[in-house]
Amino acid sequence: MKKTSNLCTMPRHLNPVIALLFFGFVAGCANINQVSTNLDKENFQHYFSPTNVRILTQEQELGSDYRFLGLVEGQSCQAKAHHAVPNEIDARTQARRQAFGLGANAIIFSQCVLIEDDQAAKHCLATLVCYGRAYHIEQE
Repeated sequence: MKKTSNLCTMPRHLNPVIALLFFGFVAGCANINQVSTNLDKENFQHYFSPTNVRILTQEQELGSDYRFLGLVEGQSCQAKAHHAVPNEIDARTQARRQAFGLGANAIIFSQCVLIEDDQAAKHCLATLVCYGRAYHIEQE
C-alpha cells in the first residue's frame, strides 16, 4: 500500500508550528493600511509649477494681450568644491517657479551670470544667477 502525506496526516507536533508561522505572517501584514507619506497636493503644484511657465525668447512672442508682472531671478549654487558646478537649468527652473508664484505663464530671460568666489553668499563657492521678466498672457 502506498503511503501519501498531506497536512492533515503530519505529525501533531508540527501543526502548532505551522499555525504560529501563519498567524505571525498575518499579524506582520496587518498594519499595511496605515501608511504615512509626504504626498500632498501642494507639493505637486510646487514641483510642477515651472512647467506652467513658458519660456519665450523675445517680447514679440507675447502677442497683444499680456501683462508684465515683475522681475524674477533664480540661482544655482555650488556649495562645496566636490559638488556639481552651478548650472543654468536649475537657475532658470527656480526663476520659472518664482514667476509662477506671481501668476505668470510666460517668462523672457535677459541673461544668466556666473559669480565665482561669491562673497555675498558665503555658503556658495560659485553661483549662477538667471534674470527674467515674468508675464501673464491672456489665453484665447
